[in-house]
Amino acid sequence: MTRSGAEAAPGVPLPVLSTFDAAMIVCGIVIGGSIFVLPSLVASTAGSVDWMFAAWVLGAVLTLVGSLCYAELASTFPHAGGDYHFLTRAFGRDVSFFFGWARVVVTTTGPTAMHAYIFGGYASRILPLGAASSAVYAALVVVLLTALNVVGLKESSRTQNLITLVLVAGMVLVALGGFLTPAESSPAAAAQPATPPLLGLALVFVLYTYGGWNEAAYISAELRGGRRAILTALLCAIAVITALYLVFVAALDVGLGFEGLKASDAPAADVARRAFGPFGQTLIATVVCLSVLASSNATMIVGARSNYALALDWPILSFMSRWDRKRDVPVAAFVVQGAITLGLVVFAAYEQNQVRTIVEFTAPVFWFFFLLSGISLFVLRKKYAHVARPCPVPLYPLLPLIFVGTCGFLLWNSLKYAQSHHALQVAFGVMAVGFVLWLIARLKGK
Repeated sequence: MTRSGAEAAPGVPLPVLSTFDAAMIVCGIVIGGSIFVLPSLVASTAGSVDWMFAAWVLGAVLTLVGSLCYAELASTFPHAGGDYHFLTRAFGRDVSFFFGWARVVVTTTGPTAMHAYIFGGYASRILPLGAASSAVYAALVVVLLTALNVVGLKESSRTQNLITLVLVAGMVLVALGGFLTPAESSPAAAAQPATPPLLGLALVFVLYTYGGWNEAAYISAELRGGRRAILTALLCAIAVITALYLVFVAALDVGLGFEGLKASDAPAADVARRAFGPFGQTLIATVVCLSVLASSNATMIVGARSNYALALDWPILSFMSRWDRKRDVPVAAFVVQGAITLGLVVFAAYEQNQVRTIVEFTAPVFWFFFLLSGISLFVLRKKYAHVARPCPVPLYPLLPLIFVGTCGFLLWNSLKYAQSHHALQVAFGVMAVGFVLWLIARLKGK
């Protein structure tokens, strides 16, 4: 007799990940290349040291609020589809189809392509490959990580753990450099205004660096330790990320001074160069490359699972619904994800600023569906009031309302930011393709 119904059924995911594995996947997704470039923007928009750290702490608090909401959803309805599964239960399969399609073509492939380009930019400083060096490296990252994940979940999760641990060690080393080589004291700055006029914009940048923790929902069905294990994994990951970010930003502030931090285009690289000389540039390039490898790999792990969940419900995409029991992965879903990401790499290669283009392509779609996921918590509370909730969100409905409000704020800002650029038009175009597929499926009655 098998140990569980899940094990008896062919082609479904099994609980093979430990809480540590899950926490490392979350850390790997969140700690991407953005933490190495955005602290200077946070400093310049916050306006003072105190408000800068207030923005980072507030970002951590809002991330914790969102995590508590997702812990309730993921522990109550564990499934490899994550948000897709929540939206299906709350709003029906039509709404969740468009979310799933957005995952296939925009909200996981976009960040993966962006991270690949960040890798390419820093790797080119170590070993340039010609005029299109960044694009070549980006394409190689996508191909190699797709192949790694197709090999199997155990191999990819072990690689994820190793990369993430090395990344954290590298960030700590850079932070030590900042604390050990403080910048010269600058004249006292003029008194700051009582309220910083751009704190909201600073928070947008901060929350971008915290983005990705919600991806834990996609591995909730593969996590050992019971349904409350997802809450433990999220809380551990967010605690590590928050502590690491605050120490890292403090080291940048000490190493460069606040005015130096505001003026720097690459604050981590500047600190490493001051602390370690010419070796510093190679060091920070290596650390950034590791960070984006970890983030890209973790995003691929969870992204293919949402493709799999979508394909289970919609026959028009059924070729992605095959789960390879031997490898513990949805192979076809990974291949499709890799091919679309490569397409985005090629698309961005013709743009002047590849990273900015991909952010504009991704952010509005992401925050719209993230907002719907937050609203789904209220709907599911009413529709499934009889279902036990192992990790109910505390202070309901206050914390979910804060989460939904934050998502709405960031949706508005991302639309405002991208409205004059054609990347947003491309995003709407690929979503329109999804509408055509949905219409065909509906006409066929499937």
